[in-house]
Amino acid sequence: MHAHDQTDPLARERGHLDASRSALRAMRADAEALDIRDVTANWVNAAVLERQIDDRIKSLADLAHTPLFFGRLDYLRAPGADRAEGAGGERFYIGRRHVHDADGDPMVIDWRAPVSQPFYRASKKDPMDIALRRRFGYTGGDLTAYEDEHLSDAGEAERTSALLQREIERPRVGPMRDIVATIQPEQDEIVRSGLEGSVCVQGGPGTGKTAVGLHRVAYLLYAHRERLARTGTLVIGPNASFLHYIEQVLPALGELEVKQATVGDLVAHVEVRGADDPAAALVKGDARMADVLRRALRSHVTLPTGPVVVVRGSRRWRVPAYELEEIVRELLARDIRYGAARDALPQRIAHAVLVRMEQSGEAPDDRVQDAVARNAAVKAAVKAIWPQVDPAKLVLRLLSDAEFLAAHADGVLSEEEQRAILWARPARSVRSATWSAADAVLIDEAADLVTRTHSLGHVVLDEAQDLSPMQYRAVGRRCTTGSATVLGDLAQGTTPWATRSWAEALGHLGKGDAVVEELTAGFRVPREVIAYASRLLPDIAPGLAEVDSVRESPGSLAVRRADGAGALDAACLAACEEALLREGSVGLIAADSRVPALAEALKAAGVTSLSPGEETTPDTRLTLVPASLAKGLEYDYVVLDEPAAVVDGEPDERTGLRRLYVALTRAVSGLTVVHAADLPAQLG
Repeated sequence: MHAHDQTDPLARERGHLDASRSALRAMRADAEALDIRDVTANWVNAAVLERQIDDRIKSLADLAHTPLFFGRLDYLRAPGADRAEGAGGERFYIGRRHVHDADGDPMVIDWRAPVSQPFYRASKKDPMDIALRRRFGYTGGDLTAYEDEHLSDAGEAERTSALLQREIERPRVGPMRDIVATIQPEQDEIVRSGLEGSVCVQGGPGTGKTAVGLHRVAYLLYAHRERLARTGTLVIGPNASFLHYIEQVLPALGELEVKQATVGDLVAHVEVRGADDPAAALVKGDARMADVLRRALRSHVTLPTGPVVVVRGSRRWRVPAYELEEIVRELLARDIRYGAARDALPQRIAHAVLVRMEQSGEAPDDRVQDAVARNAAVKAAVKAIWPQVDPAKLVLRLLSDAEFLAAHADGVLSEEEQRAILWARPARSVRSATWSAADAVLIDEAADLVTRTHSLGHVVLDEAQDLSPMQYRAVGRRCTTGSATVLGDLAQGTTPWATRSWAEALGHLGKGDAVVEELTAGFRVPREVIAYASRLLPDIAPGLAEVDSVRESPGSLAVRRADGAGALDAACLAACEEALLREGSVGLIAADSRVPALAEALKAAGVTSLSPGEETTPDTRLTLVPASLAKGLEYDYVVLDEPAAVVDGEPDERTGLRRLYVALTRAVSGLTVVHAADLPAQLG
């Protein structure tokens, strides 16, 4: 690709960066100059094409603080026939997106291309035809350093990259960044796994599972662009502030088409205004509810008692009750969607009439069958045998009518479980009902029993350990014909129905054949901090491997005792002010019940704070985080207020300790634990 270095290597690499930037500007100018007036025959095509061009222009943006390339690979010789892109001793710059010059020659290769793979996977043991791997270091968008590994040189020892370490440890301000420059070999294997299979990633705090999931989407969109453009991709996160936190990652990788949603967004058939107590939520979230709903729905089908008589002209055609019953029983046995069976019934009855017409010497065609299917007598029979059912009304009746529930939950739910989910005050209509989040999931299940839910090509499900079996089913319906990437950590499950095992969860999702991968190398949380939090693991997730952090940072953990209630607020404030003297973001995490008091204390001290999901600014870097919202978020420095209150804020000790584990593992550079009450015994 280039002549050999004649000048200072750093100056030469900066020259390549400048040339790549101007090539990208030219690519963008070409896209902007496209004249589509002569190309398109109609305005619909024109609108579609215009949007595609706009998206292309957007994806060609040169982001000031996002370096165009972060690595370089020098191949030893022409990669084998299977690596057609490489030629003898070629050199490739690896970056976030493909950039070519005016002749169409590549200046930067997309990190997802096959020729880029050795950047992530090559090692001394398996150099993959690479002579040299070079990593680049940037400061505020300027290329300031590089570091070389001579993979083919047996004399040079394998060592950890200092630039890689520095990039991993860079302070975090604002939303989540891509990790495209620092993907590790075990992460890369998951990122590049094929579209056909589903993958479940069990990863402790700071192992990069969310980033791996997002980069897998970007990789799949690159490798299967046309197919996924047709079928669609979706990222599902636990709440809006989490989605806001990750929403920049895919656009930074040039992917603008991926939709994001919470499970609540997917099942928004009714307005959710109520909340269930844990006992009701547990039953409503149980997979057995699917059987109850199925029984309740099918109870609307009544076997015919009389014949159907169709009058056409001067003739009457009669289909007797026993024959109608056979048709209905056969449709029930076929186990197709309720709505599809209801649509098929008039055609089946019409077919029976046609058979009689043919037997009497007539020669009816398809148009006659359609006309008979629309005949008033047939329509009336269908309405009586197989009535239309509204999914929300079905769930309303199950939760309001004790007899109806008992009839369909008999042998499935105990009497106590039935009592737990029955509404104390039955609602009169779908609109006046106070629906809970779990009710909306039940309505979604019922809706799918009536009409098949549209399936996407690929779904990423993050923080999956908190879903109920019924929520897993709701997500699974959205990827029945596609695949899924499931991300989570069993130790961070904080709902009453939290996942006990991935095998069970994947079964509910309908992806029982998914491969479970465990990430145990930690890149985010310092070693001292993760070791302290891991003291809780034997109680909260026995059998789960402890995260082994690659980050040594002595002095990253401080535990301070405050004497007396007023002293606790003051000690928290002091710890926050200390953290704010350093560079980066600060999170003050506290039990939800403690948040109002701490907000007052901060205000009184003149310290402005943000809520989770709000953008930090150079002047406002402190976020006050209720423990219930801390999951999935990260801050450079964390001050954790009163661990005992975090544990006590949950319905049981195990859930409380899991919530504490989440809170203890949000820090990237340092954690200060402040307490007045005794610490939980596990933390010793």
